[in-house]
Amino acid sequence: MTTATLTEAILEFPDNRLLIDLCGEYDRNLTDIESRTGVQILRRGNMLAVHGEPEAQAEATEVLRALYERLEQGREVGSGEIDRQFRLHDDDDDASGSQLEMFGGGKVEIKTRKKLVEPRTDAQKAYVRSLFQNELAFGIGPAGTGKTYLAVAVGVNMLITGAVDKIILSRPAVEAGEKLGYLPGDMKDKVDPYMQPLYDALNDFLPGKQLAKMIEEKTVEIAPLAFMRGRTLSNAFVVLDEAQNATSMQMKMFLTRLGEGSRMVITGDRTQIDLPRGMPSGLADAERLLNSIPKISFNYFTSKDVVRHPLVAAIIEAYEKDAERPA
Repeated sequence: MTTATLTEAILEFPDNRLLIDLCGEYDRNLTDIESRTGVQILRRGNMLAVHGEPEAQAEATEVLRALYERLEQGREVGSGEIDRQFRLHDDDDDASGSQLEMFGGGKVEIKTRKKLVEPRTDAQKAYVRSLFQNELAFGIGPAGTGKTYLAVAVGVNMLITGAVDKIILSRPAVEAGEKLGYLPGDMKDKVDPYMQPLYDALNDFLPGKQLAKMIEEKTVEIAPLAFMRGRTLSNAFVVLDEAQNATSMQMKMFLTRLGEGSRMVITGDRTQIDLPRGMPSGLADAERLLNSIPKISFNYFTSKDVVRHPLVAAIIEAYEKDAERPA
């Protein structure tokens, strides 16, 4: 960076309390924006001076304005919101269509009992739209891209708005490369460890007591894939997680459970198959057989859509590159 190309932009913020929230504790939000753009941000009273190259400066000022607008709307600003804004700052106003009226002002948002969930990447936005628009949707991609998290959030939204009567979450009970032996306890105790990620997602969106009551009344059901046989799932939001570990017969069985008034979401990661060697994945078969059927959507994620720790994206990319090398 040369000093000849540096410029200064002055941003004025009328509410000093909101400006404090915008800067974050010990100015950590400003530091985050500086590290992402290479600009320098100085605070002067109720103003921020942004120094840097014109392109980086324009990006930083746009993000700062958008984050301040969030604070004016009574929303929080933290590292997650900053990350989302950088990923989507040039694409926030492209939503259209009557189906998206529920998102308010064209923004893709999912309201749950405990929090407002906002997709952070273009792929996540397209995925959430698909979940609302299609009765059967697939989300395929690496870990940490929000496939299951967003699906459960949409399910909770549809439940609390009355679009469905129940939520059913399922997973194949397949060991991830370990022989766990005989687990102690009753059937619930044996399968709960496999289902824990689904409980974690639900706890993010529903108050604990309310969730416990819903589970007791079977308004919310969490069950292994094997327990789905013979059922017809009507007026329900149904999620099959870790679908790469379903066999072809299990996948066919699960897909044919779809009943009247129901929505079904299938999520999986083709790179983490734990089935015995030589046994084909039902997820791969479903992709091959169903991708030309109308009203069935397929959404794909890459390492660029990872919203966990930044190292997760780097780890996934390293494994992808290694897999592409000739043996």
